[in-house]
Amino acid sequence: MEELTVVMPAYNESRRIARSLEEIKHYLSGRGTAFELIVVDDGSVDDTAYLVESLSARLPELRVLKLRHQGKGAAVKAGMLDAKGRLILMCDADLSTPITELKKLEAALKQGADLAVGSRRAAGAVLARRQPWLREAVGVVFGFFTRLLIPTGIIDTQCGFKLFPAEVARKLFPLLTVKGFTFDIELLALARKLGLRVAEVPVVWEDAEGSKVKPLRHLPEVISEIWRIRLGLWRRKDLGRS
Repeated sequence: MEELTVVMPAYNESRRIARSLEEIKHYLSGRGTAFELIVVDDGSVDDTAYLVESLSARLPELRVLKLRHQGKGAAVKAGMLDAKGRLILMCDADLSTPITELKKLEAALKQGADLAVGSRRAAGAVLARRQPWLREAVGVVFGFFTRLLIPTGIIDTQCGFKLFPAEVARKLFPLLTVKGFTFDIELLALARKLGLRVAEVPVVWEDAEGSKVKPLRHLPEVISEIWRIRLGLWRRKDLGRS
């Protein structure tokens, strides 16, 4: 079994994914970690899948899962359930959080957390480059609205840098129903409902251009998904605290 699996969801990421994969390979190889890289292509219409398959010739740790376009949540779930590592890291294709921040999440697990999530809003986080003001403002409102409706105990649910022991991932991800980009909220709410200890870890983060999420355009979808998550959690009578 590999020590670590990195799961990277990707949708139309051909311009930057090669650099991100090379950075991950360089860092993990340099510290002697046995690892695998899984890119989950979420039905990209560019050359993302072809490019990743081409890279695998010189990156034997790399493989690609190809899905029809369903959303980030579906892509992450597929990668998590296919992972073979003892630990499984979810990270975004733009590496807005550098792979070197992995050590902070690993330290949180060693200190007793059941899973560790990177945070741009926890005390000590470093924002090397902030988001445009509109995205930042929508993010603050989104976070406030979400915390009112779906308590997770986490300030920043949406940072795409999260680390799971394999046994925790296999407990959580089969329960996941949201296929879009609000899946993190459902995931963390499920973790809370199951009584798992979640460490929110301040990380370095830098806004990367080319985000697929358009705050105002996706707002109705986000509101709909949040209500659906809330109702779904209320109906899940089988998920008592362990």
